[in-house]
This record gives sequence, C-alpha cells and structure tokens, in this order.
Amino acid sequence: MSSFISKAILDFFIAFGIVLGGAMLGGIGAVISLQPPTQTMLDVSDRIKIWALAAAVGGTIDPMRVIESNFFDGNLSPAIKQIFYLLTAFLGAHMGSELVKWVCGGGKV
Repeated sequence: MSSFISKAILDFFIAFGIVLGGAMLGGIGAVISLQPPTQTMLDVSDRIKIWALAAAVGGTIDPMRVIESNFFDGNLSPAIKQIFYLLTAFLGAHMGSELVKWVCGGGKV
C-alpha cells in the first residue's frame, strides 16, 4: 500500500480514536464525579473534535505551512495531499463524534 494511503488511513483512525477515547474516559470521569455521563460524553465528543484533527495531522501550524509554501510555489501535489490528510482526519473525528451521539442516544439515526 502506498505511503500516501497509509498516512491517510492512520490520520483517520487517530482522530477517530481520540474522539472516541476522550468521550469514553470523560464518561468514566463523570460517573466518578457523580455527573450525568451521557451528557458529558456528548459534550466532550463535540469539544474535542478540532483537537483530534490537529493531533492526527501532527500539529496545528505545520500542515498549513505545507499547504501555503507548496501552493504559492506552484507545487499543487503536496498541497492537495495535505488537504486530503486534513479531510480524512476530519472525517475520522466527525465519525467518532457521531458514534458517541448514536451510542448515547443524542443523535438522530
């Protein structure tokens, strides 16, 4: 499998895992602190999505620098690859959030 596809798959699952794991551990913390776990899990999954995206692509500024420097130099291929990595990471974070909503009964199916 090409390294491009491998990195995209890895970015997807890293973002997915961050959202899902963060929501689950937040739910455990809510139970321990006697708060409603379902609502806590829903709140955490929504708030953590952007951080999951940033963590999956390796930082907040570096991917933007890659896009900017390559795009303005006329090298569209690396910029398009980086945008694709961002999209796959976003998709993973969003799917993790939707799974938490589905499990907690907070989303419409």
